[in-house]
Amino acid sequence: MSLDAALLTARSGLLHTQRALAASANDVANAGTAGHTRKTVATYAVQVEGVGIGVRSLAPTRDVDEALVADLNARRAAAAGAGARERLLRAIETAHGNPENGESIGDLTAALRTGFEDLRADPAEAGRQSGLLLDAQALATRLNEVSAAIGEARQQAQDGVVTEVARINAALREIATLTQQLREQVSLTGGAAALEDRRDAAIATLSESIEVRALKREDGGLALVARNGLVLPLDPKSDAFSTADATLGAASYHGAGGTIPGIMLGGRDVTQSLAGGRLAEYVALRDQTLPRYQAEADLAAAQLAARFDGQGLRLFTDAAGGVPDVTQPYPTSTMIGFAGGIRVNQAVAADPSLLRDGTHAVLGSGTGPSAFTPNPAGGLAGFTTLLDRVLDFSFGAEAQAGVGWDAIPIGGLGPDGLLSSPFGAPATLEGYAAQVTAAQTADRAAASEAHIAAQALVQGLEARFAQRSGVDVDAEMAAMVTLQNAYAANARVMSTVQAMWDALFGAVR
Repeated sequence: MSLDAALLTARSGLLHTQRALAASANDVANAGTAGHTRKTVATYAVQVEGVGIGVRSLAPTRDVDEALVADLNARRAAAAGAGARERLLRAIETAHGNPENGESIGDLTAALRTGFEDLRADPAEAGRQSGLLLDAQALATRLNEVSAAIGEARQQAQDGVVTEVARINAALREIATLTQQLREQVSLTGGAAALEDRRDAAIATLSESIEVRALKREDGGLALVARNGLVLPLDPKSDAFSTADATLGAASYHGAGGTIPGIMLGGRDVTQSLAGGRLAEYVALRDQTLPRYQAEADLAAAQLAARFDGQGLRLFTDAAGGVPDVTQPYPTSTMIGFAGGIRVNQAVAADPSLLRDGTHAVLGSGTGPSAFTPNPAGGLAGFTTLLDRVLDFSFGAEAQAGVGWDAIPIGGLGPDGLLSSPFGAPATLEGYAAQVTAAQTADRAAASEAHIAAQALVQGLEARFAQRSGVDVDAEMAAMVTLQNAYAANARVMSTVQAMWDALFGAVR
């Protein structure tokens, strides 16, 4: 080997070790940075006419399992969605009260029945009448609180939709900008590993809002496809999605004739096409889960008021003193939102003796409650006719002996009539109220379990990713020692070549 070749070889070795040392030092410095991956600087031998004249360094590269990254992002979406669902449903569970303390709708309905049984033992006692009135007020208040919690959670879901759309747009703009930079860098240097890390981190953040799969190209280009097949546009200067703020009421819904604004993508409403991540979960809560909850609470309140009213005791009403017609379809009835406005009839609150006597006459029919005449003013102090009707029929499965109440609907629910309860409706007030509480609070428990499971999967996949692509500080330090030795060896070669050149020049002189 000539002295020139030796000098070139040593020089290229020095340059390579410098780049490799810089990459290792950068890895060690960013070992704790989220999303940073280990970088390696590969080389290839340079030859001229079969004679080696050194090495050339390639651009730093990453060792990343793209399939693992895709799976990890999908699990991030699931964990984020489950977390959002758990958070909103927890407030509703709290509003239902603690079943162990007898605070749920079903428990308070049972307590109301017990109050009537207690009054039946001594119909004229004012203390028992007042106690029963308190039981009725407690049940109405619990229904108000549950309805308010459902409405608040639904509004939070709508606000969450707006927030997530803004986050998605910001993430897409960032990814678009990084993709442009990455393509430029790849065309100039053949690689852009640091930019790839930043883009992957942005995609991971995006995946928490909406589940996407990244389809990468060798030139640094990228296509993002949502789980439902939607291709998300990448433009660093414009928003991909749009929606609008809205204040929701019990009758609000999204769809034909509805008032809730849709989520638009390229002029098309994609609200119902979304899947995975917080955005889709907020939409599902807003448009399906929570309207169903509201309908179930409204039905419990309306059936409560109607079955008492049918027996001659208008115990529960709305603010205007009315009782909903439970024979009408839910979406077109006054039952919508009734749980939020149910109250004890002001006439009964002013005169608790009406709990014994009744508030109005009932004509009676062959398909509903039988006829009833209230106890007149100054009538029997031990009047029990109304109390027996209430205990036997208002709280029972029949409107009169041998005639059942119309079944409490489980379909045609929601303000658009498209929702259904996931359970069969019991025939009694107490049974239905207990079933509503059980179903709605069980959803929160299921959401918590799903959240825990999804987080565990994310943590497991992150550990696998770190093992495969993360920085091992000990290994990097060992590699840096090896590189330093290589640097020293190349430096000695250059020193030796320099000494040989000096000796050669000295001999010529």
